Amino acid sequence: SRFRREKINIMKILSTHDLQAIMQRAENALRLREQSNKKIAEKSCGLTIGTDHLQILVCGGTGCTASSGHLIAEHLQKALEQYNIVHQVEVITTGCFGFCEKGPIVKIIPDNTFYIRVTPEDVDEIITKHIINGHRVERLLYIDPKTERVVSDSKHMDFYRKQQRIALRNCGFINPENIEEYIARHGYLALADSLLHKQPIDVIGVIKRSGLRGRGGGGFPTGLKWESAHKQAADTKYVVCNADEGDPGAFMDRSIMEGDPHSIVEAMTICGYAIGSRQGLVYIRAEYPLAIQRLKTAIAQAREYGLLGERILGTDFCFDIEIRYGAGAFVCGEETALIHSMEGNRGEPTLKPPFPAEAGYLGKPTNVNNVETLANIPIILTKGAEWFSSIGTERSKGTKVFALAGKINNVGLIEVPMGTTLREVIYDIGGGIKGGKKFKAVQTGGPSGGCLTEKHLDTPIDFDNLLAAGSMMGSGGMIVMDEDDCMVSVARFYLDFTVEESCGKCTPCRIGNKRLLEILNRITQGCGTEKDLETLSTLGHVIKDTALCGLGQTSPNPVLSTLNNFYDEYLEHVKDKTCRSKQCKALLTYSINPEKCIGCHLCFKHCPADAIIGDVRKPHVIDPNKCIKCGMCMARCKFKAINVC
Repeated sequence: SRFRREKINIMKILSTHDLQAIMQRAENALRLREQSNKKIAEKSCGLTIGTDHLQILVCGGTGCTASSGHLIAEHLQKALEQYNIVHQVEVITTGCFGFCEKGPIVKIIPDNTFYIRVTPEDVDEIITKHIINGHRVERLLYIDPKTERVVSDSKHMDFYRKQQRIALRNCGFINPENIEEYIARHGYLALADSLLHKQPIDVIGVIKRSGLRGRGGGGFPTGLKWESAHKQAADTKYVVCNADEGDPGAFMDRSIMEGDPHSIVEAMTICGYAIGSRQGLVYIRAEYPLAIQRLKTAIAQAREYGLLGERILGTDFCFDIEIRYGAGAFVCGEETALIHSMEGNRGEPTLKPPFPAEAGYLGKPTNVNNVETLANIPIILTKGAEWFSSIGTERSKGTKVFALAGKINNVGLIEVPMGTTLREVIYDIGGGIKGGKKFKAVQTGGPSGGCLTEKHLDTPIDFDNLLAAGSMMGSGGMIVMDEDDCMVSVARFYLDFTVEESCGKCTPCRIGNKRLLEILNRITQGCGTEKDLETLSTLGHVIKDTALCGLGQTSPNPVLSTLNNFYDEYLEHVKDKTCRSKQCKALLTYSINPEKCIGCHLCFKHCPADAIIGDVRKPHVIDPNKCIKCGMCMARCKFKAINVC
């Protein structure tokens, strides 16, 4: 096969490593996992120590690690040593499985058993009952909320059923700190094929034909961006990976770097070859320590194997990667602000043109792609442009990774083909709204996006459809809201974030958004007027038309979309001075139902404002002039005697 020929070519070129032995060893390590995915190894209750080689995969993403995932891996290793089965069973820490709602996750191979919400205390039972005796630990298995049946295999879970993992293909599958496992999954073969058999313009042609568009929010065709940088005549060019993921509720890029860092290293190297660059820079926020650690490990391993540095794979091509840290400024996700930050200057955007492809880092031609965009590059070159372009819609090819969060049953990281509807994502993959409550809205695109309603649920997700609906794709945050959410408060929350993160360079963003926030504060405090609603709309459109960069131009989207879709809620706030969702404190009135109050005095004792009056064993009352609407009385009352309206 083509892949076998490429392995032989690489083996001949690399003199310092026996790559054939590496490939064989890594392929053997992954065979059980491959067979498990193809349902070849189906031994659900008959694992036999001594005849079966077993693997225990432990989710090593940030979410599971924060929930003692690292301790689970340590306890598993100690238990294997205790029962003297270290040589028959291997513990492997992988990247994120995606099903964050059910973490920490442990997966047994080859029977593909999927354990959820595992704790270090569960380890001994997993080893003795499952690994040694071949019986699943039923209490740790997933229960389908629709059928109430136990599901032991992730392939039969609705959360995974409609997903198609391309950018996330290796996350939760390989050890991200083992380059051999990445190589065994055809890693670095796209780089070898490009260097050995393709000219730079040929590589760019494949990316152009694939239809890949930037996954960072703008959706600009990746191939055209590479072509523009390639055409520039310069002695020095740069490849930049934008890993500054700042949207609230977004963790797509972080998970890719934690679970598959070599795909980013390989993609940046390929881009360097395509545009004529010798230097790559990863701009990553310092709040991502695990991603930074694994990226550093991947870069060091690639250098050791001759896949970074001088004369890569024995060719004349040289390329290396450095890591630069961001301080967490949201505006530095914009490519010109990011470049200025890397140069040691204030992170502020500049007018384009010139575009970074013409004059970017240190004034040299620079290509900037975000993490998810780069993660698609190796597999596109491996499987072909036609394969990738066959997925998705006419103008939005491939898949998109979303961080699904909010009032939804299955919180996690998902990847679906472009064209999948919001309804499929929220109800099929996401499992519907928590507590059986009614769906109200979904925010896509983070602070730059808009809130879509029930009428948009059958909208196919792609760049153009979301823009037409008043939102945007953004980097991939997707936050679901239910009937208890106040849309005016939601708009105020996102605008407050944008005002805080604005660089302040242009007046529309610096001053205009501040005025918008002041109006929203007045409305949520019960001081708004109908005139304020007109001002919100007018000022929002002016900011969109006049702000300097993408952050400012899209910042009014949450306000404008909620005005369009939830105007009746705004009217209630300004005319009736009420909040139907009971989220705006200033519009709430607390009272005590005398028929339910028994005078237990608990609310009296815990009221911080001394607003509750009454004798023991007699109904109490709340003084509205003193009440600060903290909700402490409601939290303490055991008889549900507190009314809020």
